[in-house]
Amino acid sequence: MPAHATHDAPRDGTDGARDGSAAAPDTGVPAETNASAGTAAPARTTTPAGTIAPAEAVAPLLRGIAVLRRLTEAPGGTLSLSALEKTTGLARSTVDRLTATLARMGHVRLDGRDVTLAPRLMELGNAYLAALRLPALLSARADELADELDESVSLAVGDRDGIRFIHQATRRRAMSLSFRIGDLLPAERTAPGPLFATEWTDPDWHRWRSRRAADPADHTFPAVPPREHVTPDEDFAFRTARAAADDYALDDQLIEPGLVALSVPVRDPGTGRVACVASVVSHTSRHTAADLRTALLPRLRAAVAAMEDDLRTAPPPEPGPPRAGLATWTGASKQELGREFVESLARGLTVLTAFGEGRSALTLTQVAQATGLARATARRALITLGHAGLLAPAPDHTFTLTPRVMSLGFPPLSRTSLPEIAQPHLTALADRVHESTSLAVLSESGEEIQYTARASTPRVLSARVTVGARLPARVTALGHVLLALPEARTQGYALVDEELEAGLRSLAVPVRDRTGRVVAAVNVAMHAARRTAAACRTDILPELSRTAAHIEADLSVAGRFVHVPLT
Repeated sequence: MPAHATHDAPRDGTDGARDGSAAAPDTGVPAETNASAGTAAPARTTTPAGTIAPAEAVAPLLRGIAVLRRLTEAPGGTLSLSALEKTTGLARSTVDRLTATLARMGHVRLDGRDVTLAPRLMELGNAYLAALRLPALLSARADELADELDESVSLAVGDRDGIRFIHQATRRRAMSLSFRIGDLLPAERTAPGPLFATEWTDPDWHRWRSRRAADPADHTFPAVPPREHVTPDEDFAFRTARAAADDYALDDQLIEPGLVALSVPVRDPGTGRVACVASVVSHTSRHTAADLRTALLPRLRAAVAAMEDDLRTAPPPEPGPPRAGLATWTGASKQELGREFVESLARGLTVLTAFGEGRSALTLTQVAQATGLARATARRALITLGHAGLLAPAPDHTFTLTPRVMSLGFPPLSRTSLPEIAQPHLTALADRVHESTSLAVLSESGEEIQYTARASTPRVLSARVTVGARLPARVTALGHVLLALPEARTQGYALVDEELEAGLRSLAVPVRDRTGRVVAAVNVAMHAARRTAAACRTDILPELSRTAAHIEADLSVAGRFVHVPLT
């Protein structure tokens, strides 16, 4: 790693090594001596959120987190650079450098003056969900219950004075839920909230009352409609006491008219505390709140008992290998891009990916080893992430990720479809090869392909197929790949010459999900006069295969804990 990557601080402080403010006593990170450095205490710095950061917090990391949170709250996960400048209060030059760094990491996509969240950002939320283990252990039970009851079923965890969804099994109806995995809801307007509140401490209740006083209409919770009528604090306190006595809770149209829910806590077998809450959600045209309790509570309790058995009998997790070479990659990116790459932001976000299944609680030393970062660098990242609420220290000098990690892009990205994942890659491929390219899936009958995404180039003569169109599978390269015909299976691609139409030549490769199953195919189509079959193999096939690999990588990340629709 070049020396300037760690010691040259730009004048605006975006990648400075010491840009922070007053120390925070609750970081839990052991202090380290710095006598040899001879550095003075840093000046106080106000973060974009308006709070005073700890003395050794990494300001560029806090600024990058602020950018990701603003994008998460934006419609479609997209904002212009000028809108980010306005909503974060950061200088335009700083926003440009932060977004360039996030784009380099694959966390956002830059399209002209717009910045859009990208599927790779879900790696951060995936790290939290993997470390938590609850989705992996309990989601199948939730899905089975949803099928049995023909109602939506969710799993939620507590996030300070709110709740956050970690799994959704949603019924497809004209009237269906719009909550997403990672969405944050105010505890008092939900069925899970009172169950979590049974374990709140006095400071927790104080924080809740302060938030209610500062934001009575719930404008800080974009996942729910603003509150029309403010209820007294005593109402939620009463519901919490009732939940403690009944061991279940109801939401009778607290979020919006027509929505009802019934919740039961899933308790940790080792501690007896609430690990998560399972909920059945419906609407009043199907069930009243009282009807949910009468008709569905026994079946919900039975499912929760099975979930608790699963937690009790689950074998200890086998720690998977952490991602290798992260520190080397950030150093190389800094050397290549220079000032445009904010290395301290990239390093700080990689610390989140040190956690995962079997690595739910890590010490400072373990974080440094997992990321390849220097111990002092990892320590400052932990301080910063703790100040941002993304991790929490424990008395045994370890750290754990908090549900707030999912505030970094996960909710909007959790609804991403395969065509949406593929589209920017198809556009980039079309720009490189100057030919039309498409994504397709196999129809339910297995006899046709259906086009689900396309990118074309401005040629007078080009393949004209619209999204949604269907063609016979056996006369198309896409179909050969999707049907796993012998030649396509052996070669890993299919080349079809003028079978569908005179003059049309098409080359296609498969797109696989994280299990290795072929779920789609991507092609390049052209007039036969522009390239020979041999030229297609030498010029187009490598680019096409590289595009499929990029789509597969994004699909693997997006589909780890979320169902990704293929159309």
